[in-house]
Amino acid sequence: MAFAHVCLWTLLAFVLTWTVFYVTNRKKKATELADAAAEERRNGADVIIVGAGVGGSALAYALAKDGRRVHVIERDMREPERMMGEFMQPGGRLMLSKLGLQDCLDGIDAQKATGMAVYKDGKEAVASFPVDNNNFPYDPSARSFHNGRFVQSLRQKASSLSSVRLEEGTVKSLIEEKGVIKGVTYKNKAGEETTALAPLTVVCDGCYSNLRRSLNNNNAEVLSYQVGYISKNCRLDDPENLHLIMSKPSSIMLYQLSSTDVRCGFELFPDNFPSIAKGEMTTFAKNTLAPQVPPKLRKIFLKGLDEGAHIKAVPAKRMTATLSNKKGVIVLGDAFNMRHPSVAAGMMVLLSDILILRRLLQPLSNLGDANKVSEVIKSFYSIRKPMSATVNTLGTAFSQVLIASTDEAKEAMRQGCYDYLCSGGFRTSGMMALLGGMNPRPISLIYHLCAITLHSIGHLLSPFPSPIRIWHSLRLFGLALKMLVPHLKAEGVSQMLFPANAAAYRKSYMAASVF
Repeated sequence: MAFAHVCLWTLLAFVLTWTVFYVTNRKKKATELADAAAEERRNGADVIIVGAGVGGSALAYALAKDGRRVHVIERDMREPERMMGEFMQPGGRLMLSKLGLQDCLDGIDAQKATGMAVYKDGKEAVASFPVDNNNFPYDPSARSFHNGRFVQSLRQKASSLSSVRLEEGTVKSLIEEKGVIKGVTYKNKAGEETTALAPLTVVCDGCYSNLRRSLNNNNAEVLSYQVGYISKNCRLDDPENLHLIMSKPSSIMLYQLSSTDVRCGFELFPDNFPSIAKGEMTTFAKNTLAPQVPPKLRKIFLKGLDEGAHIKAVPAKRMTATLSNKKGVIVLGDAFNMRHPSVAAGMMVLLSDILILRRLLQPLSNLGDANKVSEVIKSFYSIRKPMSATVNTLGTAFSQVLIASTDEAKEAMRQGCYDYLCSGGFRTSGMMALLGGMNPRPISLIYHLCAITLHSIGHLLSPFPSPIRIWHSLRLFGLALKMLVPHLKAEGVSQMLFPANAAAYRKSYMAASVF
């Protein structure tokens, strides 16, 4: 009996000791966190940006110019080697200029592009960006460049401001308190795990983002794979045009990447993907694709393959943008929204988003008001729709018509797109204004998609409407609806087309630079 009492009192003493230790330790941690937060408010950042790619660096510069203290945490500060993000449309250059970053394209051997040359079944046509677009207040030309050089130029520009702290480190997780993101936990370059706190955290760490999963429930869909390599020490005969070949099974693309490098790329699908390591991809490109490349481009296309150029393959993903229900955080870039890269407009949409977000945040003197910041983020989500919805829908439609098919309806749509794009006049200028981000209006896109569909149906029914041709025409009309309707549903019809959103976007799009 005495032994039982001893055991009971020992157990009670242990529980009491553990309880006191737990409560004390928890209070200590809470005090440390509060002290850290207070210190952060006094000496730390107003904004934490995860990722110093194109988006993170550009946003850091823009917010710092508005007087914000910005802490950027990037996993790897070395010059990145990417195949994506090498082509900036005219609309992207306009956004870059409005952010005060246009000089970041200087000194990186960027190449001017005035349009694209399109090839199909032995025919060739040039579609140029419209030069007489009164609604576009900037030079109507694109730029192609090595992505890594551009990123490093943006990083240098951002870090030149005293209120930007650019640090190498790997972010492990977000710090959350009662549904509000307070900052991040990360491992610095020395391998030490530490925290960074700020009223606003921006996740801008690309398509492979690990943090996105804790904020949004949207998943990226892999559509295909973009395969590419660089042919060195050569120059295209027509370097100011992107060269698009409507080949089989899908498209081939060549463009001048620098004064001496040409990017060669093509699209393949997961069910028919030759091995790169075993040399099957090189053989496929030489034997299947090269014969379809126009003779004036074929030598350059084969040069990189013959010289053993490093072949890369990256997934082409699509992901609809969704807002997080957590406060104090916003997701941008490929971590937020992805579309098929066939329209080369990812950077343009990202820079447009940054321009909008920056303008909406300017009136807020205190980013610590999570409710007000949340209202800003909701407004941002709506205002971005004219540009993002136009590009997302165009990316899906354009990528699908580039795929070769034995289906008569699909091939008619493909031929109709080629004919429409290369016909000249209003059709060509209208489509190139959309592709170049010079006219980011969903209504214009819907008009041109309908016109291409009717043109394709007319081609199918010619010279007379037989029953089988009528059937294929109906199927083609159904294909067009499949391209458009899902995007209208996903993006939101009212948000895409509501006049107030279009007017709000144009205010951001056309507003004069503050620099």
